[in-house]
Amino acid sequence: GDSKLAPRKPRYVNRIKTGYEWNKYNQTHYSVDEPPPKTVQGYKFNIFYPDLLDTSVAPTYKLQRCRDDPDFTIIKFISPGPPYADIAFKIVNQEWEHGQRRGFRCAFERSVLQLHFN
Repeated sequence: GDSKLAPRKPRYVNRIKTGYEWNKYNQTHYSVDEPPPKTVQGYKFNIFYPDLLDTSVAPTYKLQRCRDDPDFTIIKFISPGPPYADIAFKIVNQEWEHGQRRGFRCAFERSVLQLHFN
């Protein structure tokens, strides 16, 4: 059969941005030489849909509660159609910025869904 039409999860390249949070507690208990534990400060999801049959429909995403771990949320990318299946990842459960000035980006161009947030 035509393997291009075989149902499958899309390929992806995801990056996690980590860094130090210099809040009052960490300023008191840590230094530049002995830094605090790194925290997750953002994500960049790049999901590829090169063989999409109907390119007029864009993929979407939604957040779902992670039942077994309240520190995490499930981000689910909903497929715009065949041959792709939905795909989901676990992310840190916190308030993410949705302002473009804050680095938020959600775009579907050249069969790639880019979702970036900090």
